[in-house]
Amino acid sequence: MTATLLRTSATALRILALSAMMIGPVGALAWSNAGSLGITKKGAGLVLFVTLQRQSMS
Repeated sequence: MTATLLRTSATALRILALSAMMIGPVGALAWSNAGSLGITKKGAGLVLFVTLQRQSMS
């Protein structure tokens, strides 16, 4: 019983470690990109956006 529990715990720990190594970088990348909400318009991008909006309304 104790040997089976130890073997099961070791297997579960290996699965947890492997999944953390596989999912961790993807999660970190997603978390770092989560701060920017939408496209920021500054400078030439803002001028282009306003120009295209005006052309589409006329």
